[in-house]
Amino acid sequence: MRRLIAGLATGTFLLAATACGSSGGSGSSGGGASSGGTTTIKVSTIPIVDTAPLYVGQAKGFYAKHGLKLSISQAQGGAAIVPGVVSGQYQFGFSNVTSLLIAQTNNVPVKAVAEGVNSTGKENADFCGLVVPKGSSITSAKQLAGKKVAVNNLNNIGDTTVRASVRKAGGDPSKIKFVELPFDQMPAALDKGQVDGAFIVEPAFTQAKSEGAKNVGSPFVDAAANLTVAMFFTSQQYAQKNPDVVKKFQAATKEALAYSDKNPAEVRKIVGTYTKIPAALLSKMTLPRWPAEPNQASIETLAKEGRQDGLFKSAPDVDKLMP
Repeated sequence: MRRLIAGLATGTFLLAATACGSSGGSGSSGGGASSGGTTTIKVSTIPIVDTAPLYVGQAKGFYAKHGLKLSISQAQGGAAIVPGVVSGQYQFGFSNVTSLLIAQTNNVPVKAVAEGVNSTGKENADFCGLVVPKGSSITSAKQLAGKKVAVNNLNNIGDTTVRASVRKAGGDPSKIKFVELPFDQMPAALDKGQVDGAFIVEPAFTQAKSEGAKNVGSPFVDAAANLTVAMFFTSQQYAQKNPDVVKKFQAATKEALAYSDKNPAEVRKIVGTYTKIPAALLSKMTLPRWPAEPNQASIETLAKEGRQDGLFKSAPDVDKLMP
């Protein structure tokens, strides 16, 4: 159990195993219903471009139309969000799929409920990059073997997908030295020479490039074709006890995803309301894809790669995790 709890500090979230037994439980109804029949739900997300549809859906009234009021909180990554959802602090969360698979293989009761975000599938034209500082002699992901690379959570999707980029370029991924940093701190860390490279997503990706950073890889593209990077999820207990709320959240989120995928200008505008990116850089961001359904084949590929990296105790059950 000590190993389980300590894992959270390195980017896993096995602390959630203890949260499962908390007195509050995750089966309690979210927030509560008002006299008008609106249910307030707490959702934990990450301040990155990926989560824009949630904010778009809130602004456009998609969630309100389905009787839901969102209370949104921000965290550094899925590894921090999972324990909060399983303990009942939040009813829903946004997490990369590796975090969810790690949780599942450690008997943490998570259940995906909706697509979150997908890669564009285009090399050097994705919303995620592998960047090196301005003036760096590194010109290929291959050269990051033996170097210090920043990821937002250790032992997670960043490690696996960066390894995929280095491997694809002909380097030895086992020699990469990963360090943990929030995305919004990566541009400064690159500029100060604190890291040799960074696994970075929008909007921090565009900010880093505006400061001279060079992109040498597309981790999400290199890891799997049209990768489903993240999904919205809840706890199994909450899903069982609150099926109507889950269905409403799924329906509203699908509307928000579809609208965001077709209206990039509105996405760019709203990203500026919950991130620190300068307004002048919003138009330069590369946006991800927000399809209606997750790409299960890509998740299975990521699960296989994560197993090779030693992230999972056992083979993940992707079918069981899917919405």
